[in-house]
Amino acid sequence: MFEIRIHSRGGQGGVTAARLLALAAIYDGKYATAAPFYGAERRGAPIVSFVRIDDKPIRIYSQIRKPDMVVVLDASVMDVVDVLQGLKAGGKVFVNSQQKKTFSGYVSSNVDLTGIALKENLVVSGSPILNTPVIGALAKMGIVSVESAKKAIREMFTDERNVKAAEAAFREMSA
Repeated sequence: MFEIRIHSRGGQGGVTAARLLALAAIYDGKYATAAPFYGAERRGAPIVSFVRIDDKPIRIYSQIRKPDMVVVLDASVMDVVDVLQGLKAGGKVFVNSQQKKTFSGYVSSNVDLTGIALKENLVVSGSPILNTPVIGALAKMGIVSVESAKKAIREMFTDERNVKAAEAAFREMSA
């Protein structure tokens, strides 16, 4: 089982990113679950979402304490949350950032999802929406296929800018 923990802020699309990723994995013929963890959250507050992907049915629906991968949609979350907590040795870390972020003992990747969202004008209430571009980056990392990623995005959103954002992140991502 491959377990992913997604750190974001309310309103950025982290919860939807988890749902999109699970749906794309299902389109790839896998089993997948997605679940958010909410407290008394509001727009801008740190949010955590979880995705599990496996070749066999998943019967675990709890929080993920020891993920294989951590996705950080807003680097400022790292100032208030230990996003690496419980990450398995040699695990993957993806950070939405213009600057290269590295984490000792982990495989680190990044792309400027915010810049991609702004370029495609994917903004709601002044916040760039990062859920569709991150799916493109994760497809480049081999978590799901790019075809399934686009199919999942098109199922959830009619605006083709979302697919363009995922394609841009796929291209800009250094796998």
